[in-house]
Amino acid sequence: MNKIKILIVEDETIVALDIKSAIKRLGFEVTNIVANYDDAINSVKKNEPDVILMDINLRNSKDGIETAYDIQKIKNIPIIYLTAYSDDDMINRAIATNPVAYLLKPFKIKELKSTIHLGLYKVNQQNQIIIDNDCTPLGFDYYYDLKNENLYYQNRPIKLSIRESMLLTVLVEARGAIVPFSVLEYAIWSAEPVSNSALRTLIYRLRARLNYKLIETTISFGCKLTPKI
Repeated sequence: MNKIKILIVEDETIVALDIKSAIKRLGFEVTNIVANYDDAINSVKKNEPDVILMDINLRNSKDGIETAYDIQKIKNIPIIYLTAYSDDDMINRAIATNPVAYLLKPFKIKELKSTIHLGLYKVNQQNQIIIDNDCTPLGFDYYYDLKNENLYYQNRPIKLSIRESMLLTVLVEARGAIVPFSVLEYAIWSAEPVSNSALRTLIYRLRARLNYKLIETTISFGCKLTPKI
């Protein structure tokens, strides 16, 4: 079983190392320790943590609340705020980012462990509800939410570019029928000039995000989703 991966965002080195030690004793994996907004964003993209422990007061950087807000644009990751501050204005700002919890330092290690597991449970439940109610099954445990143009593998969201989402939407709406390349080009680029390789590259990128068997191409004509949905 894979260990739960945790990113620590904390600008005081000694505190960060203490948190890392506590996390490892609990049996979790620490993907990284970062001290500012830019490093936190980059670490999320590179390491894909399951949970983030976020200090709010980050010096010489956007604060932890602003950092959390922008991280949620990338991926729905449970965020637990760890802070020495508890004023109402800060708590209200933090609540707006929908965190799992707001723990005041010093925290108890048992409290941190239960909070981490609660965060993972909440996100998994949210994703399961989305998949059960709103998503079209594509096969191979992939699901697509046509309304919001969100792709999921099992319960995990997969980030798509705007054009990847447009391509997948057209294929899903075709319900297994072959869509000619000319129709795809117009749907995605409209009247914009497009190179001969642009659509081919886009299809390749989308296939790389899915099980490759899900998109079937017919040479010189078009492509479709398979198996039929």
